[in-house]
Amino acid sequence: MSLQTRYEFVLPRGYVDGDGALHRTGTMRLATARDELEPLRDPMVDGPDDPRLTILVLARVVETLGSLELVTAHEIENLFAVDLAFLQDFYGVINFGSQDDYEALLQSQQELLGPVTASASAPAGPEVTEAAGEPVAVGAPSPSSRVPRPGRSAIEELPGVGR
Repeated sequence: MSLQTRYEFVLPRGYVDGDGALHRTGTMRLATARDELEPLRDPMVDGPDDPRLTILVLARVVETLGSLELVTAHEIENLFAVDLAFLQDFYGVINFGSQDDYEALLQSQQELLGPVTASASAPAGPEVTEAAGEPVAVGAPSPSSRVPRPGRSAIEELPGVGR
């Protein structure tokens, strides 16, 4: 029996790159001790409670994002909040959870996402081109299709870098 070290995911909204291409699928690998320790050496990180630490750790373990084969802190910083929250949950489940936790996360994501196109009741949003070339409507799922998930205790803001 071999250990699964890489997991595929689908972001709820997706990362929109500079060319307007939408990247929703990706691969995350299991974290190593180095993945969690090395970002603490970054001079921009103030300590283990610094919100930037999450960005740096995710940039180390997210191997692919759509057609992007190199994922950096820049891409992680520019994710929509729902996608960042999803990746944080996904990271926790694959690294610290059980197989049941993993399957429950996938099931709740499937129920939340449903079809990729926006529902008829949602206002028409801007169209973004999927990395594969087909247009995808961008918009939040309708309130009736949302599945409740555990809330976060607080929203953490990143310190203004370069502002």
